[in-house]
Amino acid sequence: MEKPNLEYVEELASGDESIRERLINVIKNEFIEEKEEYYKSLKNKDYKKIAENVHCLKHKISILSLDKSYKIANEFEHNLRKLNLDKVEDFEKILVVISYYLKTI
Repeated sequence: MEKPNLEYVEELASGDESIRERLINVIKNEFIEEKEEYYKSLKNKDYKKIAENVHCLKHKISILSLDKSYKIANEFEHNLRKLNLDKVEDFEKILVVISYYLKTI
């Protein structure tokens, strides 16, 4: 599995440490909230809401330069629109990788 990184965040911050830290904090906070909402929607089997949650989480996946994972998330989102949970396990592996990574930065 590919590894998250902060290359895009570094590019956005253009060397400004305060901007870098703010971006990282926003990513961390939003990811935690969005992940919780995802699992809540999944538990309730609310496919429309799950798809919305995946859509939001895709932004974090992209920001962390996870191109292959983004494609998986995109497939999962499309499957959800057809009430299909294919790719759920792959998507949740991505969430685990990101969760661990965010604890290290």
